[in-house]
Amino acid sequence: MRFFLGVAEAGFFSGMLLYLTYWFPRTLLAHYTAYFTLAVPLSFVVGGPLASLFLGFDGVAGIHGWQWLFLIEGVPAFFLAFAVLKFLPDGPVYASWLAAGEKHSIALYLAAAEPQGLPNLWPALRDPRVLALGISNFAVQGAGYGVVLWLPQMTQAMGFSNRATGFIVSLCFVAGIPAMIFGGRSSSRAGERIWHVALPWLLAASGFAVAGIAQANAIVLLALAFGLIGLFAAYGAFLSLPSSFLRGDAAAGGIALFGTFGNIGGFFGPTLFGVLKQSSGFYASSMLAVALGFALASFIVLAVGRALAAHSKMQLA
Repeated sequence: MRFFLGVAEAGFFSGMLLYLTYWFPRTLLAHYTAYFTLAVPLSFVVGGPLASLFLGFDGVAGIHGWQWLFLIEGVPAFFLAFAVLKFLPDGPVYASWLAAGEKHSIALYLAAAEPQGLPNLWPALRDPRVLALGISNFAVQGAGYGVVLWLPQMTQAMGFSNRATGFIVSLCFVAGIPAMIFGGRSSSRAGERIWHVALPWLLAASGFAVAGIAQANAIVLLALAFGLIGLFAAYGAFLSLPSSFLRGDAAAGGIALFGTFGNIGGFFGPTLFGVLKQSSGFYASSMLAVALGFALASFIVLAVGRALAAHSKMQLA
C-alpha cells in the first residue's frame, strides 16, 4: 500500500513546481516557491505534537495508535483533493475570477520573463545542467530525509517522552520557517539563486556536523536547528533552478527528472542513516554522512552556476 501511495503522489510536487511557472514569472519563482514549500516545515511543526497525541489513542476502538494517525491525518488530504479541482484552474486563462485584461497582462508578464532555449523534452532530459541538479537533489534529499525521519528517534534517545519528543522536534522546524521566507524573498529580490543555495547548505552541513560530534544535548539540538535553517533557507532558490533555464515540455520533463533524483535520494538517505547508526551504535557517523551530503550538493550547485553563467555569455555573444 505504501508503494501505491507513492505512485499516486509521485507527480504532485514536480507538478506544483511546474504549475507555479504558469502563474509567476521566473524572476519571482524563488519567492513564491518558498511560500509553497512552507508547508514542509509547517507540517512538522503542527504534525509533530498532533502525531504524539494521536499515537496516544492506541487501543481505542480496537485500533492501533499508528492507524489512528493514518486515518485522522489522511482524511483531510483526501477531501482537499476535491477542493484543488475546484479552486486551482489550469492557468490564468482558465481563472474565472480574473478579468480579460488581467489575463492578458499576466500572459505578457510571463512571456517577457520566460527563459530562452528549446522547449523540447528529450534534449532537456539529457541536459548536463538538469542531470547535475538532479544529483544535487539526490544528495540533499537523501541527507535531509535522513535527518528528518530519524530526528524523533534521536530526540527520544536523549531521554524525552513521546509527547515531549513531538514538541521538541516541532520547535527545531519552527526556526526553518522564517529562514525559508527570507531566503526565497532575498533570492528573487537579488535576482540570484546559486549563492542563495550554496551558502545555506554549507551552514546546514556545519550544523549537522556539530550535532554529530557534540556531547551536550542542548548543543546537539541547537546545531540541529541551525542545520534545518540552512536546509529550508535554500528551498525556494534551489527548487526554482530548473525553471530558470527550461520552458515548455522541457520544463515539465526536466523538473520531473529533477524531482525523481530527489525521491530516490529520499529512499536511500534514511536507510543509509540507519545502517550507519546500527553499525556504530551512535548517531555521529550518520550525522557526518548527512553533513557530507549537504556539502556535496552545495559544490554541485556552484558548478552548475558556473555552467549557467557560461551558457548565458554564449547566448549574448
